[in-house]
Formats: sequence, C-alpha cells, structure tokens
Amino acid sequence: MKSRKRITIYDLAKELGISASYISKALNNHPSINEKVKKRVKKKAIELNYRHNSHAANLRQGSSKTIGVIVPHINQSFFSEAIAGIEEVCFKNNHSLVICQSHESFEQECIAIDTLIHQNVDCILISVSAGTRSPSHLETIEKNNIALIQFDRCIDKLDSYKVLNDNRDASYNAVKNLISAGYKKIAFLGGPRHLTIYKNRKEGYLKAIKEEGLYIPSNFIVDDILGRQRSAKVVAELLALSAPPDAFFTVSDYQSLGVLDVAGALGIKIPEQLGIFGFANEAFTEIIKPALSSVNQKSKELGRHAANIYFNKIIKGSNTEQSAEKKEIIKSEIIVRQSSLKSPNK
Repeated sequence: MKSRKRITIYDLAKELGISASYISKALNNHPSINEKVKKRVKKKAIELNYRHNSHAANLRQGSSKTIGVIVPHINQSFFSEAIAGIEEVCFKNNHSLVICQSHESFEQECIAIDTLIHQNVDCILISVSAGTRSPSHLETIEKNNIALIQFDRCIDKLDSYKVLNDNRDASYNAVKNLISAGYKKIAFLGGPRHLTIYKNRKEGYLKAIKEEGLYIPSNFIVDDILGRQRSAKVVAELLALSAPPDAFFTVSDYQSLGVLDVAGALGIKIPEQLGIFGFANEAFTEIIKPALSSVNQKSKELGRHAANIYFNKIIKGSNTEQSAEKKEIIKSEIIVRQSSLKSPNK
C-alpha cells in the first residue's frame, strides 16, 4: 500500500545528504545558497511531491494565520452570509478560515472551541448557541491567548469585542409598520430570554405597543421558541382562540414559516386576515408566497466588521480612544413585503 505520509524537509535532507536548514534556505531562495544546489533541491522536491507546510511555518513565526468561526447553523442564510463577509476579509489578509457549527447546543459549542484551540487559531469569532448561558467556555479562549470576537448573539457579561445589530430599534420599527398597516392585536414570538438580542427585540415590540396604547393579552407574548415546528404549535393555539391575534411579529423568519404553515392549513388569508413580520431576511423570504416582510440585519456587512476588528484593532494593538470602543452596531433595514400589507382601517 502506498504511503500517505506527507513529505517534509527532513525527508529531502535525508535523500540529498544535506541539513534540513540548508534545504529550507534553498527552497526559499536564500542568497547564501548557490544556484546549482537550489536547482538540485527543488528538483528533488518535485520528484518526492513535497509541499510547503505553511501552517507549521506560520506557527514558527508565532501565528497560524487561521481564524475560527462558530455559528449555530451554517445552512441559515443569515449565518452563511455573515461567514461570507468574514471569509472575504480573511482572504484579503491572507488568513484561512475554519468553520464550526453548534446546532444550538452548548455542549457542541464547547467541543468546537476546544477543537479550534487545539488547531492554534489566532482568533475565534462566535455567535453563541441558544443553549449558552455561561461565559466560562469563552473565557477559556482568552486564557489560551486567542483573540475573541462575539457577533449577533453575545454573552454581555464577557468583556470582549462585539458586533451587533440595533435590535431594539429594528423591532420597534417593524411593529410600528404592522400597526400603521391596520393591525391591532399583534402577537409576539420570541427567542431565549437569557440572550440580550432577544430581550432587545422584545423591548422594541413592547415599546411600539405601549406607544400606540394597544391592549395585548399576556398569552399573545411567547418566549423561547425559535424553531418552525415549535412556533407552529403555539400559533395554532393562539389562532384557535375566540379573539385571536390579527398579526404576528417574530424574532426569526423560521418562526414566521410556522405562522404561514398554520394559516395555510386553516385557510386564513395573508395579509388580509393575518399579518406577519419576520426577522433576519433569510433568502426564502422574498420567494415564498406571500413574500415575507422582514428585518434585514445586513449579515454580510456584520461579518466583515467582525473580522476587521481582528485585523484593524487587535493585531495592530492601537491604543487610540476610538479603537478602545469594544462594541459596534450595524443598522438594520425594514423590508416590507406582501405579508404585512393590509390596508389601514380595515
């Protein structure tokens, strides 16, 4: 069976009877090595299929030139676009990217962190899982002298760089849009209460409701349901009430899919009888029927900003007052589509 062992400069040194340091200098065109020896070494390297181990070389220089990213799901367009923004910046700065997903599990998130630490990444960018409550595993990153940047979902207790959206304002504006379209009994589907971004989205909803003087029954406000199926179950219960909601504001587009599932099964017309406003502007929002109103979090831009913090602030180690600010806010955009276009006063 053919050996799968990677050829190293030590193998070249053994073949040619030359020291490994001499081989390294020849491969890197060091001026102290004559051209005849350089050609001989390079010829042998081709024969043995030698490939330069850039990872090992980078580590010898004190850097792996590798960034780790951990997200809850890579198959959601919000996170895939954020990763695309991170990758774009890493490519420009000659860094590689290692991507892990937690599947909303704290345990898997811990395993991903441990894996990236053992791969000697220079920095970890993370959007924490729904199951994450403690910052202790994130503190381990910094204890290993690895830079940490949180984005989108963050643990506030930890003093790290953070890149966030204006979640409170975005939710407020989305709910105000529903109200201006004529909806008065707007239910709220929320996320994990221990994560600040979902607290802020709920606060924006409540502010808009209070400002308009609307009465919303307490059972219209439901937290801790991010998935499509769990949301559908809650929506079915609410729409079965004698006085059901006439709209839903959700903190995730996947929750909105749950609303659409139930409305379709019950023959409820959208937006005439029921309005829906989602959050994240997932790729499917503009192609489903009816098209879903949503909050565009500008995730690719968010990813770029998160990665640029590492290259422009952490690596450079600038001590300016501006770079000392550890939180960046990316302004969201309200995208109004068919699902919330009920005419006022109907």
